[in-house]
Amino acid sequence: MPSRKYGPSVPAVHHTVRDLAEVGGSLAGQPHDHVAFVELDLTETPTAGAVLDSCTFRGVRFNASVYSDSAFINCVFVRCSFFDTVFDGCKFTGSKFEGCTHDLMRVAGGDWSFAGLSRANLARASFTRVRLREADLSGARCAGATLVDSDLSGASWDGADLSGADLRGSDLSALDPLAVTLRGARIDQWQAITVAAALGLAVD
Repeated sequence: MPSRKYGPSVPAVHHTVRDLAEVGGSLAGQPHDHVAFVELDLTETPTAGAVLDSCTFRGVRFNASVYSDSAFINCVFVRCSFFDTVFDGCKFTGSKFEGCTHDLMRVAGGDWSFAGLSRANLARASFTRVRLREADLSGARCAGATLVDSDLSGASWDGADLSGADLRGSDLSALDPLAVTLRGARIDQWQAITVAAALGLAVD
């Protein structure tokens, strides 16, 4: 597994869960740390108030589930499926995603600062009013994605494809327009000034 930008490559594992019945059939309202969740099917499982710290998820299906006010801190997600998953006011600070699918994933609010989404396919994902400070989006495939009204200050963008993405209202101060693909992306007038300045243009 590639090294994480922040923290160790893989969190230490103190316990492995392979059957949801081992944790009462749901993660809702439960704290877990240094647990490996392997090949679980969490499809259509609503979850609120879960707190997971330094956990590993391998081959877990989160499909069509709604997560609210939950925290996944410094976690690693490997080959997980987030098809049509909703995260409302959740925290993913320092977590990393590798080989995951994010089709129709919707994120509203919450804190995803320092999240590792390098090379992730986010083309059909939506982030609205999300804190993504210093997130690693290098090489991410975001063509057609929605990243609106979000704090992307300090984010890593090198090699990202933002063709046709909706970026309106987001902080693009860390974006080097020469290091990404921006054709057809939607930005507002204030972001246009930021992009122009990054290109060395004098804006009067």
